[in-house]
This record gives sequence, structure tokens and C-alpha cells, in this order.
Amino acid sequence: MKKTITAVLFLFTVAMFGQKLKVQEGNIKNLSGITEYNLEFDYTDVQIPKYDSEEEFLADKAKKREEKEPGLGEKFKKTWFTDREEFYEPKFIESFNKRFTKGTIVHADKENTEAEYTMLIHTTKLYAGYNVGIVRHNAEIDVIVTVFETANPDNVLFSGKYLDVQGSGAMGYDFNSGYRISECYAKAAKSFAGYLKKKALK
Repeated sequence: MKKTITAVLFLFTVAMFGQKLKVQEGNIKNLSGITEYNLEFDYTDVQIPKYDSEEEFLADKAKKREEKEPGLGEKFKKTWFTDREEFYEPKFIESFNKRFTKGTIVHADKENTEAEYTMLIHTTKLYAGYNVGIVRHNAEIDVIVTVFETANPDNVLFSGKYLDVQGSGAMGYDFNSGYRISECYAKAAKSFAGYLKKKALK
């Protein structure tokens, strides 16, 4: 029993630590007073654990699915990319914006090109996790959050990185990988919104 409790506490600590922002450039206080962001998402050169490249990952997973049923491989490759706009990005947007219903109202959205500043969410690691009923593992992402002047991208106000942000939900019934991964983006958005409110908007 004691070992079980210790293991749970360890996993909880790891999850919390993974959501700590590591500042890479600029100062969060530079974002004070900004209430509108154009939001962009970037998946360039995303790393997949245990694979040398995203292409190798897709080829391997598609082959295994194709062996089970013709057509499943191509379907998997297609949803791997469409899940980004269908699940991950809307989840981030919703989670971020709903943290600002009181006090200073901050809003971020895609194609908000009139905004003076852009918030770029660059995913550098993506792990889908798994759920096969009796055994499961949370999804995980690494993301870099960068804010720059929309008209002058070289003018970076702030950049920070989150490591090992974990996603799970549905009381353990998260069998859909797109859903599991989307919860990572929800948590990253929640964490960054909280950091922004605490450090820049007080």
C-alpha cells in the first residue's frame, strides 16, 4: 500500500514539474497590457519518442494498422494531421481564453491578424500515449510559447518552454489518441494563462 501511494505521489510530482515554464528569451512582464493575440501553431520538426523522425513514426504505425485491416494505415496518417486543427488547437484556444472571464480580459485566436502581437505555439515533442483498457499512459507534449510583434517577428517579447505536459481525461476512458493529446494542449494553455495572470497582469 505504501509503495502504491509513493508511486502515485511521484507521478503527480513529475506531472506538476513538467508543467513548469522554462523562460528562454525576454521577460513575461513585456506582455503586460497586451489583451489581443494572433495565435499560430507550428509542428515543424516535431520529435516522436522512440523514433528518429515523424515520418518513421507514421510509416511504422500505418504499416501495423494496415496489416490488421486495409485502409486503416492511410486513415491513421490522415487523422494524425487533421487532429491538430480539429482537436489540439481548439482545445488550446478554449482553455486559454476561458481563464480570462474576470479582471483583465485577454483573448487569443487563430487568424486574428489585426492583433499587434502574435503568440506562437511550437510543438517540439508529441507522444500520443495509449489506452488498451487495463493499461494506459498519458499523452505528452513539449511546447515553446513565443510572443512577438506581428509586423516584426524578429521582435520577440517573450519565449518559454513547457516540458512533458501530460494529457488524460474521461476518467480513464480516453481511448482516442486525439482526445488524449488535446488534453495536453488544454493543460499547457491553462498553465501559461495562469503564469501570465500572475506575472504580467497583476
